[in-house]
Amino acid sequence: MPKSSPKPIDPVSAALPAVEHADLSAKRPTRAKAEPAPEPAPIDQSLKTRPPLAAAATRKLRVLLVDDHPLMLAGLTMLINATSDLVVCAEAGNASEAIGMITAKSPDIVVLDLGLPDRNGLEVLKDFQALNANLPVLVVSMHDEMLYAERTLRAGARGYVMKEVGGEKLLAAIRSVAEGRVFVSDRVASELLGNLGRRTPSNPNRDLMLDRLSDREFEIFRLLGEGHSTRSIAERLKLSPKTVDAHRANIKTKLALKDGAALVRQSVRWNELQNSRTSPMGES
Repeated sequence: MPKSSPKPIDPVSAALPAVEHADLSAKRPTRAKAEPAPEPAPIDQSLKTRPPLAAAATRKLRVLLVDDHPLMLAGLTMLINATSDLVVCAEAGNASEAIGMITAKSPDIVVLDLGLPDRNGLEVLKDFQALNANLPVLVVSMHDEMLYAERTLRAGARGYVMKEVGGEKLLAAIRSVAEGRVFVSDRVASELLGNLGRRTPSNPNRDLMLDRLSDREFEIFRLLGEGHSTRSIAERLKLSPKTVDAHRANIKTKLALKDGAALVRQSVRWNELQNSRTSPMGES
């Protein structure tokens, strides 16, 4: 029997199975074995007590205290450090220390007593302004606010409170001045605003015409009333005796006093008035 010749192979048909197999393989890729889910990270327990981000980022206002009485410094430090937004960054007992602390500690606000042993507080305020004109200063003093508040504001302070005020009012004054506002008592604010509308101030202290004196003359007047001699005043204020005598002459003229004895009597009278108003809280 004759052998049948093999059927001719269609090259297209021959390729179909391979193509079909390839297509199926492409449609059904082998799935990789799923890896087990990672274990959850342990919760940081400290997050439960950690303050919110905004609160954590809030920086406490840094306060420089300047007062020559250690007990006063200690009391103010305890009061301020007990708050959540204020902290005492440094303390100074005189003007020289205060000026050094401003440079070294960069406080946000200074709380200043006027009665410092080495410099007059009004002059210290001007020194602070020269160092940093934007540094807010709150004056806390025993001296009568009706006479000193306006002088301190002119010298560069942003606020004035007397030492007899309560702790909460003092803290409110610090915060207000640190935020750029001026803080004085209602009594002083009324007097300052009233002066804008009248020629004759109602302040009884000004019956002595002390508002006519410059800051330097006023300081010499105060020291005369405390019993200081010309030489003593010169040494204290680092002036020559001749300069002090010149200031005394100007004071007599401005206050319409006939001689040196009248000047001393007037200054003693004024100092006695101030001492009668001293609060039991402290001395300047």
